[in-house]
Amino acid sequence: MKVTFLGTGTSQGVPVIGCTCEVCRSLDFRDKRLRTSIHVEVDGLSIIFDSGPDFRQQILRENITQLDALVFTHEHKDHTAGMDDIRSFNFLQKKDMPVYARGNVVEQLKREFAYIFSENKYPGIPMVEIQEIDNSPFFIEKTKITPIEVTHFKLPVFGFRIKDFTYITDAKTISDKEKEKIRGSKTLVINALQIDEHLSHMTLNEAISLAKEINADHTYFTHLSHRMGTHKKTEKLLPENIEIAYDGLKIEI
Repeated sequence: MKVTFLGTGTSQGVPVIGCTCEVCRSLDFRDKRLRTSIHVEVDGLSIIFDSGPDFRQQILRENITQLDALVFTHEHKDHTAGMDDIRSFNFLQKKDMPVYARGNVVEQLKREFAYIFSENKYPGIPMVEIQEIDNSPFFIEKTKITPIEVTHFKLPVFGFRIKDFTYITDAKTISDKEKEKIRGSKTLVINALQIDEHLSHMTLNEAISLAKEINADHTYFTHLSHRMGTHKKTEKLLPENIEIAYDGLKIEI
């Protein structure tokens, strides 16, 4: 399995015109964070989790020419806004795009992209095949994917486990029952927004605590805001086997 971090930032983590913070002024490419998303290549499949506003740029940067499914963690715009750009894959692959999401996310997609779901479809619009999921394992062809429900303030969000890899973003808390689905993962990706306390996202210390509890071989932090600081400074605060992810990072599992 190969995982590529398409983006590791938030809407408060991407470069901002006129911003003078150390992240925006940094010349380190690892500090240039687009909105959070990952690309997973497994069992001959190409799957992307979340398509934020930077989706097209990320796809072009990584030269992704095949996409077999798009899976959504939740309905916030920094994770869904780029769905329109799957139309390029419709054109290349000459088929509808399977889109996996829980019911409330599907309803949000239908509101935000009403033209996609209209009975009278305009030529050239994205073509999707909605696959509604719940908190039960599902399959994309022969590949099993296990949802992991976390809370993002009061909003339920799905993380996902594929084989020995677990991916979780926009989490503040995770129940003991859902943690059991994570245990045994060799690679864990979780969100770590900033150092200071936050209402709906794990802080750096909270993410470190969870990483130690799960004790995966390797843990990567994603969904980083400006307030986390630069990659170079933050990585010095991390225990062994825990790393800060960056856009374009590729890992083999």
